[in-house]
Amino acid sequence: MTGPKALNEELVRSLPDKGPVVMVNLVRFRERSLDGNGSGWDAYSRYSKGDMPLLKKVGGTVIWAGRVEGVSMGDPRDGRFDWVVLVHYPSRAAFLEMTTSPQYAAINADRENGVENHVILMANQTYAKLAANPGPA
Repeated sequence: MTGPKALNEELVRSLPDKGPVVMVNLVRFRERSLDGNGSGWDAYSRYSKGDMPLLKKVGGTVIWAGRVEGVSMGDPRDGRFDWVVLVHYPSRAAFLEMTTSPQYAAINADRENGVENHVILMANQTYAKLAANPGPA
């Protein structure tokens, strides 16, 4: 099984897998979903609903998500995005396990129908002010 068409699987596999990573998702939605079933946001929302159980299964979690309001530094024409999501995975292998699974392939059509551009930046943690496992509030 292969992952999404833009997955740089070889790069992800080539990097050391020594612990947690955060995937910084930058998303630009299509005005209309390619399948004609609502807006790009609607399609991405369907994808997200299907993705949450898969993410949980590999030990991942969404740690932050929000709408982009504008470019605060840099050229406003560069990389216009609508949505940012920070997703924590226990390892690179967990990310690949999810994105190359048959279950992910089944929901990925909604993501691809809904997004005009989706960039995922892979980052390992070098500093965090927040506790790694804050526990219940």
